[in-house]
Amino acid sequence: MVPAARPTTPWRDRLVASVGLVLSLALSRLPLRWQITAVRLLRGLPHARLAHLEALYAAVQSVIPSWWPGRIACMEISLATVITTALTGRQARWVLGARFLPDAAHAWAEAPDGAVGRDIGDAVDRPWMQVLSVP
Repeated sequence: MVPAARPTTPWRDRLVASVGLVLSLALSRLPLRWQITAVRLLRGLPHARLAHLEALYAAVQSVIPSWWPGRIACMEISLATVITTALTGRQARWVLGARFLPDAAHAWAEAPDGAVGRDIGDAVDRPWMQVLSVP
């Protein structure tokens, strides 16, 4: 079996993404309302541009350890992307969404000019509906 190729990102982005991922994994152990409160604290920062958000999303994906015994899925990755964006002095929205038939939930990060991590799999014919957006 050939391992999946990881995106190549600058080392500075990977360093900040590592810190963001650690904070995300720590926050994911807390109740959802506390996670939402933590993200709302980032409200005063200027908004990130989509290109910057995409670069940080790729950096977060590149630092996910393959040996991690727990869950690192869309919720943890999108939260890590929002935290990493805040560590660079910018703000991104953390969005939780859902869809029907079959029922599914998903999380992604958004900038005013676009989103990262939203269009995965079969999202083209069954789009995600935004349920909660923070901040």
